[in-house]
Amino acid sequence: MREIDENINRRQDSKKSFTFHGRDVYGYTAARLAAGVITYEQVGPLVPKQVVSIQFQQAVLDGNTVKGDIPVLDVQCGNVWTNIPDTLFNRLNPHIGDMVHVSIYHKHQLVYKGEMPYCQTFGAVAEGKPLAYINSLLQLSFALNMGDFAKKYHVSSGNDWSVEASLK
Repeated sequence: MREIDENINRRQDSKKSFTFHGRDVYGYTAARLAAGVITYEQVGPLVPKQVVSIQFQQAVLDGNTVKGDIPVLDVQCGNVWTNIPDTLFNRLNPHIGDMVHVSIYHKHQLVYKGEMPYCQTFGAVAEGKPLAYINSLLQLSFALNMGDFAKKYHVSSGNDWSVEASLK
């Protein structure tokens, strides 16, 4: 396995873009490799063979509560994206407008506790108010209308961050 050397294998004039790695780096390198423009060795350096374990909590339903992790933030907007799929959240039988009780933990310490409506659009709540929604990856997420949820409540992402959600 090799790590792509982005100094060599990156679409021209894309260094300022951090959004479309699939297009600018991965697809570009794969196309050049498939076309014989570069060799496998020219993709980049070898990745060490050591295995690194990363703690990961699979999203689960525990009684009337869904539990999961926060693998990533939507950093452009400050939205908190969980790994709780809509299919699991739907087992709580939520309806648009239902209140969702949310607890967010960092290293098992409570960082945020609150209630917010389950919404389809951000405009369903007043400016600055929180909401729960299903993001573009079809996972439960939390946001502030016209605000930065992560910044306001000091929430981040990674394997030390977990979340619990239930219907009020």
